[in-house]
Amino acid sequence: MRFDSDLLRCCWFLAGPTACGKTAVGVELAERLNAEIVSLDSMSLYRGMDIGTAKPSAAERDRVRHHLIDVIEPHEEYSLAEFVTEAERACREIVSRGRVPLFVGGTGLYLRAVLRGVFEGPAADWALRRKLEQLAASDPSRPVLHERLREVDPVSASRLHPNDTRRLVRALEVFELTGLPLSSQQCEAPLPRDERPPHVYWLDPPRDWLHERINRRVETMFAAGLLDEVQRLLGDDRPLSHTARQALGYKEVLDWLEKRNTGETPVPRTNELITLIQTRTRQFAKRQHTWFRHLDECHAVRIDGTESVVELATRLC
Repeated sequence: MRFDSDLLRCCWFLAGPTACGKTAVGVELAERLNAEIVSLDSMSLYRGMDIGTAKPSAAERDRVRHHLIDVIEPHEEYSLAEFVTEAERACREIVSRGRVPLFVGGTGLYLRAVLRGVFEGPAADWALRRKLEQLAASDPSRPVLHERLREVDPVSASRLHPNDTRRLVRALEVFELTGLPLSSQQCEAPLPRDERPPHVYWLDPPRDWLHERINRRVETMFAAGLLDEVQRLLGDDRPLSHTARQALGYKEVLDWLEKRNTGETPVPRTNELITLIQTRTRQFAKRQHTWFRHLDECHAVRIDGTESVVELATRLC
């Protein structure tokens, strides 16, 4: 499944690691381009998951129309192929209004899928996935899944980080269900250079500056009521989907609440929970950096953290 190439060349893209300021820059850039924004954030799809996903504010959404935010309930699953289909539909509607589609977000897998297409593969086998996840958790000191994947699909193993459990599970799942390596079935090669969209950018900030922003953002999320938000999600009669439960920040809070509610001891203090989420978010930002750096279509825009939103939007234009 591939995005229509003519439509793709009409689009602009602004990606970057979490907390680098791309949301604000995207809104400013959209106003200059006469654009509407298509979210490239896999967790902003979920209604009610607002604080932990750092969705665009109501004021930002009033300034510029946004798409693919708050489109599914937290108990629902949503595939990569569904995202590409809905993103293409949104882009066609935007272009029909004489405006420019501007993708903004940090989910590297979604960006790659729009730029290169999607291998649809077999449907998810949740029992097999749980088995593989339990295997990974059985020995955290060893990259068990990565070692197994290296035996059956060394090409995919070379592309995936040993800690990227979700994608390791999917690669092993495809092999178990089809008997063929995922790498031999994928056709997600970049388009020829003259057919690629010319405006694919990602903000590349200094590490120390970004880490400080991540730490402050997590603290702000807790002050804004992240714990209460997760409690409300748990209060729904319908259980959270597997994907929603794995969302960064939500997973850690869910684990913490379950320990507290079951009386398991010792329960980490709230400040320890905040520190854990800060650490994992910094690790996630590092993986995002790797995603964007390895996509040939992406042009890095180095920033030092002193630029204003207006300055960055002007530079991108």
